[in-house]
Amino acid sequence: MTSTDIGIDLGTASILVYVKGKGVVLKEPSVVAFDRDTNKIKAIGEEARLMLGRTPGNVVAIRPLRKGVISDYTVTEQMLKYFIQKAIGRLSFRKPRISVCVPSSITEVEKKAVEDATYQAGAREVSIIEEPLAAAIGAGIDISRPCGNMIVDIGGGTCDVAVVSLDGIVVSTSIKVAGDDFDDAIIRYLRKKHNLLIGERTAEDIKISIGTAIERPEQKVMEVRGRDLVTGLPKTVKVTSEEIRDALKEATTQIVEAVHSVLERTPPELAADVVDRGIVLTGGGALLNGLEELIESKTGINTITAEEPMTAVAVGTGKFVELTAGNKKLED
Repeated sequence: MTSTDIGIDLGTASILVYVKGKGVVLKEPSVVAFDRDTNKIKAIGEEARLMLGRTPGNVVAIRPLRKGVISDYTVTEQMLKYFIQKAIGRLSFRKPRISVCVPSSITEVEKKAVEDATYQAGAREVSIIEEPLAAAIGAGIDISRPCGNMIVDIGGGTCDVAVVSLDGIVVSTSIKVAGDDFDDAIIRYLRKKHNLLIGERTAEDIKISIGTAIERPEQKVMEVRGRDLVTGLPKTVKVTSEEIRDALKEATTQIVEAVHSVLERTPPELAADVVDRGIVLTGGGALLNGLEELIESKTGINTITAEEPMTAVAVGTGKFVELTAGNKKLED
């Protein structure tokens, strides 16, 4: 039995695993719940996400990755091991070749930590690929050609903006403002405006249901339940999409500014290509209503969202393994 090639999108919010020939086989939240008393892991992935904010004292549900970087090494290692085994099954004889993607602003030490954790989780070979490249490959862009493509990958913890050409990144920036910050902004806004305390999961539901980056002609309204900070009792308030736009304004403006700063540093020939080809959005954050229109109105460049923004990075990472494997065969 031959070994498997795997691509892993090691995200702050969710982990996606791409297996060669099968596509994306696994998409689960990167949350781990473990028992403090025994130090044993109770649940990983979706099962653990449901426990966020709902656990008894001895059980903690944590996200071992913060802002695209490993914050809890041992837990990340066990989580990776679990997902790799779940994706390829326990019956594979040879260890898999794995490529993992990391944010473009990551330091060497952080990169080494990702590499070590992947080896410990059972990899035969590990290759590290930068997120914007993976996102570009996954969005179906031919990055080997000498023409500029701009990619904006908005994940859970980081937002990577880059111009790619000839298999490499020409200019890039990575800001730590992304999907999680949208949620935090909603939590802060409701606390300030409505004296209502809500959890991360509720904030995410609000963002998905009525979140928007631009003014909408028709207002969407959603009932939100949480705890009243004045009385300490549960209460329900009605929140409109315009309020959420106001809450997200700061975060979306920072993303637009990041795009702007990359365009300013782009060589003129490549900048001309970007104007022709447009800006491509990937990552879960790209699903925020009206974000592409916002970027388009601020830059004047046609902006589109990739077909499958959530899985683009994982698919690109997996295809990168296939590309490197193909190149190695050619060299041999």
